[in-house]
Amino acid sequence: MSTTNWAGNITFRAPRQERPADLATLRGLVEAAGRVRTLGTGHSFSSIADTDGLLVSLADLPRTLALDPDRRVAEVTGQWTYGTLAPALHDAGWALPNTGSLPHISLAGACATGTHGSGVGNQALAASVRAVVLVLASGELRRLVRGDPGFDGAVVALGRLGVVVGMALDLVPTFDVVQSVVDAVPDGQVADGLESILAAAYSASVFTTWGPERLSQVWLKERADRAPTRERWTGRDADGPRHPVAGMPTENATQQLGVVGPWHERLPHFRLEFTPSRGDELQSEYLLPMRHAHAAWRAVDAVREIVHPVLYVSELRAVAADPQWLSLTGGVDSVAFHFTWRPGPHVADAVAAVEQALEPFDARPHWGKVFSTPPPRLGELYPRLPDFRALVRALDPTAKFGNDLVDGWLGLAGS
Repeated sequence: MSTTNWAGNITFRAPRQERPADLATLRGLVEAAGRVRTLGTGHSFSSIADTDGLLVSLADLPRTLALDPDRRVAEVTGQWTYGTLAPALHDAGWALPNTGSLPHISLAGACATGTHGSGVGNQALAASVRAVVLVLASGELRRLVRGDPGFDGAVVALGRLGVVVGMALDLVPTFDVVQSVVDAVPDGQVADGLESILAAAYSASVFTTWGPERLSQVWLKERADRAPTRERWTGRDADGPRHPVAGMPTENATQQLGVVGPWHERLPHFRLEFTPSRGDELQSEYLLPMRHAHAAWRAVDAVREIVHPVLYVSELRAVAADPQWLSLTGGVDSVAFHFTWRPGPHVADAVAAVEQALEPFDARPHWGKVFSTPPPRLGELYPRLPDFRALVRALDPTAKFGNDLVDGWLGLAGS
């Protein structure tokens, strides 16, 4: 079991780590422990998963998949990664509406932190969850279903309610996607037409370094039976494969150049068999209402001299609204500003500059990434936090699943 997160910037301090091989053992461990947190694939960039008690991994639990074609639902165990589950769904004729940018992450961990892909019609990954099964502090199993009181607080829950061991996922019929890249799109056109660019395909991303060249790159992932639109913006079609981070091996990225392939081999940016992104990096991300997209771009552009020197790449994506209480969208159609940082002491200055620039637009930080938004401001950005705190106290009255970082964010410290 790993002692560090994926990026290597966090060393877990948990005095005890366990990898139970069956559900009964897991339930016993949880019941007996004083404090418990669950480690997924370790892709968060903070100590969100850490604990001063038991750190438990579900990686050795049996993975199960049961399909209900009539209801278009898959019942799965939470430790599946998207990269291993997706091919099984595809082979059975089914798909998830969207994926994140990398397939290496676990279902439970990705949904718990609000992870998302892109597309003006695509919600965050947690929105596909119609039921969640938790191991509570007592070791009891509890199933919450969409429509139940508290369900909208139980999926994006930061691991604060219990150990997620099962999920029911909404499915759609499988589909094919073609991916293309457009180079050298002038930043001015991106700023003026960001909403239309992000709506130009089923899933679209804008990559920029906020550098002096003032050019961006657009990745378009369109269903094979449709054509992407490129109205009101220019650029040139890439003459070969690209990687989101300049200089990285392009074979690590998913197939481009308009080659048709199944959804799970095109919607992520990275292939499962390779290290995603850079690896030696930190990440921050902020979601804000899409109506502020143009003004927010201009605000970040104004601090580009602070951002660019410590940045590998920045990505902008669209995320459709969803009702989850701790969702990064806040219930409105949103644009996401993502930053992949070069590790070093100046990242904190760049994060502070970005947060100050985006403050007027009610930007919500990604729970699994680096941010410094103070808890009082988080309380303003998440008006359902009182409801979530009540749900925590109902399901975890002894704060077994808390840690100092998460409870500080949520106003649960000392509870």
